[in-house]
Amino acid sequence: MNVEVETVRTVEVPTRMVHGPGAIGRLGEIMEELGVRRPLLVTDGGVVAAGLAEKAFERLTDASVFDGVRPNPDVELIGRTSEVYREEGCDGLVALGGGSSMDTAKGVGVEIVHGGSIADYEYGKTPITRRIPPLVTVPTTAGTGSEVTLWAVITDHERKIKFNAGGTALIGAHVALIDPSLMVGLPTAITAATGMDALSHGIECYTCDYHQPFTDSFALTAIEYVARWLRAACEDGANMEARTFMAHGATFGGMAYGTESAGAAHAMSQSAGGVHDCPHGALTARVLGPVCEYNAPASPERYARIAQALGADTTGLEPLEAALASIEELYRLTEDVGIPTMEELGFSEDEIPMLARIAYEDPQTVGNPREVTAADYEEIYRDAFARGK
Repeated sequence: MNVEVETVRTVEVPTRMVHGPGAIGRLGEIMEELGVRRPLLVTDGGVVAAGLAEKAFERLTDASVFDGVRPNPDVELIGRTSEVYREEGCDGLVALGGGSSMDTAKGVGVEIVHGGSIADYEYGKTPITRRIPPLVTVPTTAGTGSEVTLWAVITDHERKIKFNAGGTALIGAHVALIDPSLMVGLPTAITAATGMDALSHGIECYTCDYHQPFTDSFALTAIEYVARWLRAACEDGANMEARTFMAHGATFGGMAYGTESAGAAHAMSQSAGGVHDCPHGALTARVLGPVCEYNAPASPERYARIAQALGADTTGLEPLEAALASIEELYRLTEDVGIPTMEELGFSEDEIPMLARIAYEDPQTVGNPREVTAADYEEIYRDAFARGK
């Protein structure tokens, strides 16, 4: 008699979500509820220039500001921000911006309660054992989902890689304030890249080996929202309905992660993002289609379901045919929103062997639904470069 052994899985959602246009108005009272008296507002120069930092700052009492966050935050940046936190006598964090500001704040939280450098807490090294100080995340882009993920992605310039810290609810934000009105002024290129990032979270988390019913539901909804609303958000940045659905799509994509990771597309973009400083979402979008083409034969039913979420007509199609229809929809969306080519992102084809090697060494390779070798990564990269020509 064959008895199927089920794997015991865990879902933990430590973050309260407050959402809707104007949600930023609740920031002050939420900080009070969390018992924070002197928060550090972690943000970047672009958010300051857009006038968004002032919207947050005016709702905080006795706050300090660190506005030196840069894209793809690195180990040194986290350490410098932690110094400001200590020097200013802060007791909580507000992360305002894209994934970079939110990952910076999470990294600071880890350093504050544990000591040492965030590099010590790379997943698989020193475990995170204590809850970070109260953190409120306020995304100004609809992309990473970092407002609710249990991960921080950090760049290590010495090793020329990005690494993950987290995989535990101890690093998650206490509250996420999701206000789509803060995203209205976002440039089209950033709207497109971050939106494709949200889509990639849905697709990879739905198909990776770690999928489970709870995260499946969020993944499929993220895919549906992005497929339906990203073009509209790119065409008219002031379209409040599109901005709202994209904001939710990004959050759902973040929740699709659970405590685990994604697959080969993120292994590629995360590792390559340590080689050339480029927008993570655009890079992920460029490799996502080729990865899906590679993976579809290993999981045709799941990719067929993705085709439906992307809006493809799969009537009468066999699962693999429907899976291929999902990939065509994905390529069409990538082109429609103007994602740059691999060359435009700063990469050259002679880097493929090196890029394939570091992708293979990235821990997210393990979750991919089809086994992938360094040689397979070379083929996928060649496909990604060819698609942009």
